[in-house]
Amino acid sequence: MIPRKRTKTWADASTAQLERSVQEQAEVHHMADELSEEVKGMKAKFRKARDERRFYAKTRFLFPLGIALGIVLGLIFIEPSNLPDIPGQFSVFLEDYDLSLSFPQIDLSRVQAEWKRLISTIPEPWKLNTDGREFQVGDEIKARGLSANYPVVLIPGIVSTGLESWSTSPEYRAFFRQKVWGGFHMLSQVTFNREKWMSTLLLDPVTGLDPEGVKVRAAEGFDAASSFIQGYWIWSKVIENLAVVNYDTNNLVLAPYDWRLSTYNLEERDGYFSRLKTTIESFKRRQGKKSVIAAHSMGSTVLLYFLKWVESPEHGRGGPDWVENHIHSIVTIAGTHLGVAKTIAALLSGEMRDTVELNPAGAYVLERFFSKKERQTLFRSWAGGASMWVKGGNAVWGNATHAPDDGEGDHTHGELISFRQMAPIASNDNGRDTPPFLEEQGQTVSVHAATTQLEAPVSKNMTADEAGPWILEHTPLTFQKMITTNYSYGIERDEEALKRNDLDHTKWTNPLEIRLPNAPSLNFYCVYGHGKDTERSYWYTSGPYEYDDVISSAGPDTCSNDTTCTGSSLRPPLDLPLSRKSWIDKDYTNESGYPKVRNGVKLGEGDGTVSLLSLGAMCVEGWKQGRWNPAGIKITTVELPHRPEITLPRGGANTSDHVDILGSNMLNEIVLKVATGVGDEIKDNIVSNIREYAKKISWDA
Repeated sequence: MIPRKRTKTWADASTAQLERSVQEQAEVHHMADELSEEVKGMKAKFRKARDERRFYAKTRFLFPLGIALGIVLGLIFIEPSNLPDIPGQFSVFLEDYDLSLSFPQIDLSRVQAEWKRLISTIPEPWKLNTDGREFQVGDEIKARGLSANYPVVLIPGIVSTGLESWSTSPEYRAFFRQKVWGGFHMLSQVTFNREKWMSTLLLDPVTGLDPEGVKVRAAEGFDAASSFIQGYWIWSKVIENLAVVNYDTNNLVLAPYDWRLSTYNLEERDGYFSRLKTTIESFKRRQGKKSVIAAHSMGSTVLLYFLKWVESPEHGRGGPDWVENHIHSIVTIAGTHLGVAKTIAALLSGEMRDTVELNPAGAYVLERFFSKKERQTLFRSWAGGASMWVKGGNAVWGNATHAPDDGEGDHTHGELISFRQMAPIASNDNGRDTPPFLEEQGQTVSVHAATTQLEAPVSKNMTADEAGPWILEHTPLTFQKMITTNYSYGIERDEEALKRNDLDHTKWTNPLEIRLPNAPSLNFYCVYGHGKDTERSYWYTSGPYEYDDVISSAGPDTCSNDTTCTGSSLRPPLDLPLSRKSWIDKDYTNESGYPKVRNGVKLGEGDGTVSLLSLGAMCVEGWKQGRWNPAGIKITTVELPHRPEITLPRGGANTSDHVDILGSNMLNEIVLKVATGVGDEIKDNIVSNIREYAKKISWDA
């Protein structure tokens, strides 16, 4: 019998189809069961996370905290005379949001009287706006028979000047003539209208000027920078003491400016330097006296730009002798001469020491109301702050082995940005921590078999020369262009090149690339604090790959030869996430070693904000050299030791904190002595090792 192959029948096909259908249904049920289990697991995790939230992240804590904080602020800042106006002010506030509520007529005079009685029981030194020393230094100078001699111009620092909205677009009319920076109106807008407030303060990324439909200008007059908010003084102590020795609006001027703008755009948009020049010339014409200029913090950098601008035949057209003929003395107070380290951190990750040292509750609230990404966006739109980028590179700030201001320890400040380790990163679907671009090329990073996370390799530590380009490459191209067309951060040692720089406005904020003016009779006083821990360098960590602002804004950059590629940054061939998030490693603290590390910030010497190298190196050494000071201007350096009274909120008479120094007795005495004509009594006073540090800087090639 010959065997035959049995052909499939209709019944066989039907059976096979039924089996497949049953199998598919089983798979569907199995998948449904798995999804159901996953949903249950996710719900359980959510409930557990909700139940285990830290107490400071819960509404039951935040709501009472807000009420208590509001009451405390009210007790501190609201004056008794303001109480009857509160209902009217609240009604105006509601009208801004198209709300209409009627309030009963309440007589607050009794409350006013009780409030006044309560305030009177608070010891004078504990009040933020007054501390019992009002007019004290002025009275002492006046008792010597001294009075106003030279006209005085005050130039505030960054964020000190209040900013007002002049926008008339319908969506911004609620802000018109209101302070969007400084004052309690700013606080209310940050709290209740944050997105609109941010869009008001952002500058156009291409022009660095006002965006379409938005107009913000610096406030005018003494109130622009006397106090940031009621009770938190800035220049008011200096103004009070000057008033005692017969200064007023006829011989004293505060020159506020929009600190968001680049120095070039200050003149381009606001004519700031033209108005400053006219003011000083007017003083000379009316009173027959040269002026004294006192500049605080970033104001010293703005002043340095002005000294070159006013001489330039293409700009101020004052000629080479204008400063000699119109300025008697310059007093820089906590000057940012060689830059500030926190500028780098702010532009890179939207952080600085002030934010990473917040307690957990404060950090949570800050991140909810004003995240790192939002801060980073604002900082990168404000080209003015970039004028305080660290200057001089490795020659000033050190290299991978040592820095001029290093102490004895196992790490150097020369590594401006260091990476201790990277944060754990979740692996991708293939079990690898690999960006897609590298995956396509067959390059992967393995994951430890026992975990779903990994630790990526430690990034290279970077000195000032390396950190600057690296940070800029991680900023938008518009910001890179804004920086390169407005500023320069190198060091110029050739005297002929320094002469040529007299005509290059991009060099004028860098004292290492320009010469002081031809003013041999000018008196130059560097006054700053010392003795307070100051952020000098950083420990950073990194996270997962992301699409950064550079790649998303990149054009069709090409490169034909790997060895000849140049430019601000190289671009990948595809728009892929190749950048890692980086942030200050705030979990790392080591206060027993050197340098001291607190929340990822490596601390050095300074005034709490500006490093000692930036405050004093040019004063004690750089400007003593002929290449940067050909006229031989006399430089007097006064260091004020930081000796605060711990029982006083702002430190009292002997504080030398970066901002609070404006209220110290010694600083006010120096300003008044210069203004009243006895500046020759001021002598060098060095309490730090700045002379030793300055000698270690590579002034010569």
